[in-house]
Amino acid sequence: MGLLPMESTFSVKWKTKSFLLLALFLQFAFDVTMLFDVPVANQVIGFLYLTFVPGFIAVKLLKLDELDVLEIVLFSAGLSVAFLMIAGVTLNELLFAFGFSQPLSRVPLMIVLNSITLGGGVFVYLKDEDVKIRGNEPIKMSPFALLFLFLPIFSIAGAMYVNAYQNNSLLLFMIIAISLLFVFGVMSKKLLPSKLYAFALFMIAIAILYHASLISNYIVPFASDVPIEYFVFRNTEHNAHWNSIITLYSPQSDLSQEFGRINAMLAVTILPAVYSALLRMDTSWMFKLLFPLIFAFVPLGLYQIWQAHVGEKHAYIAAFLFIAQETFFTEMLGLNRQIIAELFFVLLLLVILNEKMNPFVKMVCFTIFSFGLVTSHYALAEIFLFFISFTTILLIVLKRPSKKITVSMVVLFFAVMFAWYIYTAPATFASFQEFGSTVIGHLGDFFNPASRGQTVLIGLGLTQSPSVWNTVSRFFAYLTQGLVVVGFISLVIARARKRIRIENEYFILSFISMASLAMVILIPGLANTFNMTRFYHILLFLLAPFCVMGVRFIVGLLSKREREFAVSALLLVVIVPFFLFQTEFVFEVTGSDSWSIPLSGYRMNALRLYGHSGYTDAYSVYGAQWLSRNVNVSARAHELYADESAARSVLTIYGMIYVGYVNAISNTTMVADNGIVYLGTLDVVDGVIPFGASVWNTSELSSVFDNLNVMYANGGSEIYSHSP
Repeated sequence: MGLLPMESTFSVKWKTKSFLLLALFLQFAFDVTMLFDVPVANQVIGFLYLTFVPGFIAVKLLKLDELDVLEIVLFSAGLSVAFLMIAGVTLNELLFAFGFSQPLSRVPLMIVLNSITLGGGVFVYLKDEDVKIRGNEPIKMSPFALLFLFLPIFSIAGAMYVNAYQNNSLLLFMIIAISLLFVFGVMSKKLLPSKLYAFALFMIAIAILYHASLISNYIVPFASDVPIEYFVFRNTEHNAHWNSIITLYSPQSDLSQEFGRINAMLAVTILPAVYSALLRMDTSWMFKLLFPLIFAFVPLGLYQIWQAHVGEKHAYIAAFLFIAQETFFTEMLGLNRQIIAELFFVLLLLVILNEKMNPFVKMVCFTIFSFGLVTSHYALAEIFLFFISFTTILLIVLKRPSKKITVSMVVLFFAVMFAWYIYTAPATFASFQEFGSTVIGHLGDFFNPASRGQTVLIGLGLTQSPSVWNTVSRFFAYLTQGLVVVGFISLVIARARKRIRIENEYFILSFISMASLAMVILIPGLANTFNMTRFYHILLFLLAPFCVMGVRFIVGLLSKREREFAVSALLLVVIVPFFLFQTEFVFEVTGSDSWSIPLSGYRMNALRLYGHSGYTDAYSVYGAQWLSRNVNVSARAHELYADESAARSVLTIYGMIYVGYVNAISNTTMVADNGIVYLGTLDVVDGVIPFGASVWNTSELSSVFDNLNVMYANGGSEIYSHSP
């Protein structure tokens, strides 16, 4: 994992006049399409303008000319998103303080964002410096590389085909196409030159994300937090004002705290409210289209970090492994605040590991991205603080002070995080104490393997596999994990023998990642507190390249010739099957039990599809919207009853009904005189009502409906009350 020599570079210069004219043109096009509400053009031009132009201007103002093309794109996106969040929250507080009740409405946002962006462009022009963009050799698109452009097309068309006809043939073809293009691209530099690896990764990431996010015309939670995220966003959007303290009554204090913590995150309140006001886009599709598109830049940032350590090809393979891991395209699609936080997380890694940045500029970027991370996801901010704090401490103890990660950076991040959480989000600060109490409470179960949680037990091979195909799938997952461990051990050995040169900061960050992985396995309750699947996904930010290193080490022991070919071939033999199993492709084509909604939703058990994953159809949505319009649940004038799945998904998202106001239905339910009962597709069509670990058939609860009358019915959703 030695540092590789830099390739020859070139730079493109734009005259400042041309740059200013381009910025003015994009701003004019955005304003015109927005004011006249031009469909599609408003959304496409507006998203590109808001997500890249302000950040690109900031890149030029900060004189980040040492960055290459990919880094400029990443920094432009990160600085733009941070700009929208910072400008939005500043406007929210200032205008509201001066008596303007809707500071996040279209007009003030348009005036402020346009003025700041235009002012920045003019300032770049007045500096009278050429706008430089550095990069490797000029990019020439090969015919083979153009095939990657078709992957997102097949993904979008395939998802639409599934939605309309329950036919997954296009999606199956897309997954095979990704596998083949990846294999040929790795094995042949002529087909896919290294300078196109980032492009290929971006296309693959978009395709694999959209194949899941575009399933159904409605938001699918994937058993994650998007219902709450959508609720707090719509609350902000409806008021055109963000209130950092959301007041919701619930007998469950932890439930109200959960809403409070998520409401404090600007990534799912201010940011989507700004996009919604200026893009005039259906809010469901904004979450299904825009957030996954932003998320596709995360593997590009990781590729940029890794290529300096393992080379371009192996960084490409490691980034594909990161994308192939199931959490990337399932659970993460229900965690929009973490999507934005991961963009800032990878940008912070790029900043602290960059050797060329001016110290002042580096601190400015670190401050901006720190604020973005802290106000996007509390747990990820804690993890980052833990990483840089221990890295700094270890470097000081080893008497190897670092210029990349300094004490001032740690203090700054700590100050930003706790200032935000204590004064703006007290519910989040309270969660830190709960976290510690939970872990301490489980220490007595140290010798009980079950205390580590089901995910850890599966990862360690301590649970029985339900089928032969599941056994094979686990084998490839264990193989990637084992190679990561082997790769890290090989690095430690090579570093001890001084056979490899790697910066101290990256080595210690990797060491902390491995130690963290060991901790969640050894310490009872820690895995459940962190959520193991998400935590492992984060650890791959630093650990994924070790899978490549593990293969390199093994091949080096077995052969002294043609190592490059052997390493690539062995990696493909491991990672491609891993990808096919993680996407559930193998389970679908063999007719085995599958959890993939895009590929197997048409044959999936209704309780798993609607109950566990939160899949929603038009019947349930229309029923929830009718209920929201006609029954004032928030005023507590009516007692609302529904199954737990509907309460946490469709009623929260499309009914805008706080789940704490919903009573779960069971065989002992006695509907109050002012009670309203909501039944969704799972209840009406499939006759199943989930309640905790139990499942009732609708027929078993007939006594609940004996004295009730139908208020609303659409064939898949029904609403009952005592009134005729």
